[in-house]
Amino acid sequence: MKLTVVGAGSTYTPELVDGFARLRDTLPVGELVLMDPAQDRLDLVGGLARRIFARQGHPGRITTTTDLDRAVDGADAVLLQLRVGGQAAREQDETWPLECGCVGQETTGAGGLAKALRTVPVVLDIADRVRRTNPHAWIIDFTNPVGIVTRALLRAGHRAVGLCNVAIGLQRKFAGLLGVAPPDVHLDHVGLNHLTWETGVRLGGPEGEDVLPKLLTDHGDTIAADLRLPRPLFDRLGVVPSYYLRYYYAHDEVVRELATKPSRAAEVAAMERELLTLYADPSLDEKPALLAKRGGAYYSEAAVDLAAALLGGGGSPYQVVNTYNRGTLPFLPEDAVIEVQAAVGPQGASPLPVPSVDPLYAGLMANVTTYEDLALEAAVHGGRTRVFRALLAHPLIGQYEYAETLTDRLIAHNREHLAWA
Repeated sequence: MKLTVVGAGSTYTPELVDGFARLRDTLPVGELVLMDPAQDRLDLVGGLARRIFARQGHPGRITTTTDLDRAVDGADAVLLQLRVGGQAAREQDETWPLECGCVGQETTGAGGLAKALRTVPVVLDIADRVRRTNPHAWIIDFTNPVGIVTRALLRAGHRAVGLCNVAIGLQRKFAGLLGVAPPDVHLDHVGLNHLTWETGVRLGGPEGEDVLPKLLTDHGDTIAADLRLPRPLFDRLGVVPSYYLRYYYAHDEVVRELATKPSRAAEVAAMERELLTLYADPSLDEKPALLAKRGGAYYSEAAVDLAAALLGGGGSPYQVVNTYNRGTLPFLPEDAVIEVQAAVGPQGASPLPVPSVDPLYAGLMANVTTYEDLALEAAVHGGRTRVFRALLAHPLIGQYEYAETLTDRLIAHNREHLAWA
């Protein structure tokens, strides 16, 4: 089995490699190809990756290349973890929206749209080249904004599934609080990427006992503190929103916080410099503890589980993924990309039935889906008017004066990445 990671110069990659090494019985990788255009980063990450495989006795071969066509040729699955423009572009995404009093964040609001505009054309080009060499390969997208990127891939006819680590992180958190093994926890997870709610927490599988009320009663303070939302909100809602809902439920509070501290991009850039120094140490043969602070917790477990299921080698029968709606949420278009529990196998991901969704959540999902429609149009076809329409539709922006100003600033800060600008 050949797997390819595109964007493998990321400091995330040793986390993924560690998962491939530890879970080789679930996903027996014969060749792991690490591809990145940055040769210097690729050399450091590739060296550590080989040492991790050797330490854990993995028989697979790790190759590195800056040649995309060579990397994807014959691959059974291609994992995408790109950051077009690097941390410098992320720094911009997180700062210029604040000048208009809007949240600055790399996956939602104006910053999220900027990332989508930079990313979608690049991802579609990669996917076309994958299809030319191996039309049966699966594309697993971990590149943000996952919902928009996955929809672009599916609309273009690619065999693609989107992946996020929010659900697996909450599963592990809840399992620890309940004192059970993570596989025993099944989440009633519903929404869009980075806009999700846990409406049930079941023990043993989709038909298991819902222990969410007890979880909130016994551990609500802990959960609320982790997600940085007030405990009374959880009591009123009776569900657990993802931490990304804080950008909606406490928008102005978040803007004030972001305006008074260094950006997350600056923090991550400093952390990456330290990580790359560690990766250069030839005696290091395991992922360093610092990597846990980088983000992407449990990414490797989720990626291995998904790849194994898609390639027919095992994996959990039910997984939270991003895929076409296909009537699962009747208030959204058939081709909307939703993030829910799905049955996953060699034929792809089929969403499990979802109980009726509270209008409080359905309305926000419908609003953001409309924004994502317009964002994808802007990413594929370009043009200032399309960018403006997407920003005006976003519930975190909405006012035409903000949309006008943000449109100009988005284009000015991203001109080098926008072919039409």
